[in-house]
Amino acid sequence: MDITNDIKYIGVNDHDIDLFEGQYVVENGMAYNSYVIVDEKIAVFDTVDARFTEEWLNNLRAVIGEKSPDYLIIQHMEPDHSANIAKFMEIYKDTVIVATAKSFAMMKQFFGNDFKDHQMVVKEGDTLSLGKHELTFITAPMVHWPEVMVTYDSFDKVLFSADAFGKFGALDVEEDWACEARRYYIGIVGKYGTQVQALLKKAAKLDIQTICALHGPILTENLEYYLNLYNIWSSYSVESEGVMIAYTSVYGNTKKAVEELADMLKEKGCPKVVVCDLAREDMAEAVEDAFRYGKLVLATTTYNNDIFPFMREFINHLTERNYQNRTVGLIENGSWAPTAAKKMAQMLEGSKNLTFTDTTVKILSVLNDDSRAQLEALAEELK
Repeated sequence: MDITNDIKYIGVNDHDIDLFEGQYVVENGMAYNSYVIVDEKIAVFDTVDARFTEEWLNNLRAVIGEKSPDYLIIQHMEPDHSANIAKFMEIYKDTVIVATAKSFAMMKQFFGNDFKDHQMVVKEGDTLSLGKHELTFITAPMVHWPEVMVTYDSFDKVLFSADAFGKFGALDVEEDWACEARRYYIGIVGKYGTQVQALLKKAAKLDIQTICALHGPILTENLEYYLNLYNIWSSYSVESEGVMIAYTSVYGNTKKAVEELADMLKEKGCPKVVVCDLAREDMAEAVEDAFRYGKLVLATTTYNNDIFPFMREFINHLTERNYQNRTVGLIENGSWAPTAAKKMAQMLEGSKNLTFTDTTVKILSVLNDDSRAQLEALAEELK
């Protein structure tokens, strides 16, 4: 695939994977992206997952033929991008590896070799000329590993963005960018909003016409759309107005309450109501929706004097990703000593700028007139 006259795509699609990073369902597979710039000097950007070594090397040979790359630029050391460094260096023995100091330390850990005689250690603002193409290296620590850098090519105005602007899904599958990019970002990068904001500020100073991420499609049009979404996500702002209701239910009584609340909200004109059964639906999508919408309702039962396990897992996912700037309502159900609302509130104590509704719904086993009136009051607050 030609990205520009000189920049070629040499990545691979993975349709064998079931769980990305051992936890994220990827029904449409993954893309491991790699690129090469062919100029007076040849530079390869990143490698791919270890299961695709030969396919990747064949893609590279199809572009450069019998030539040898001058540089292997490593932006990120996660194994789905770095696994073939040692294999590459066995074949192209004179290539110089361009990376941050932290990346070389990780190479020693992964391969037992930091390629000392072939190192070009770069830091913020360092440049490398390939001929027409002038590369500038920009550090991006904790987006989402500490060694990460991105690279800007001033000739073609391309940002090689490492994992930033990535998404789930192979490149030979048509799907909406935002949905899977949001799930990818919030699940994998979401904790590091401050660091992403720092990178966006650096990127704002560049004339970017193309973004080449390590996962997902090459972005060439309407870049403001993608940059704006990244700004919303990384600043923990509200992307869509609406209410997300996340629940667990043992015998169906909490579920019934949630369904009634959802109907009340719709009747009151709430722009969007999303309901999620945490025991049965994809946890990553549930987390994604909690960050997408401005209001969240948590509904669960008291369980072993605590809260139901799927709800506890869900809240843990939220807090470890710095959930903040939202309105939260609580619904608890218990037959003799309901404490779930208190437990959920305690789990969220460290989260910034959360506003809890005045109404907390308490259900004693099943809905009655009193708890149904509480639901009505909660819906009125959230509408």
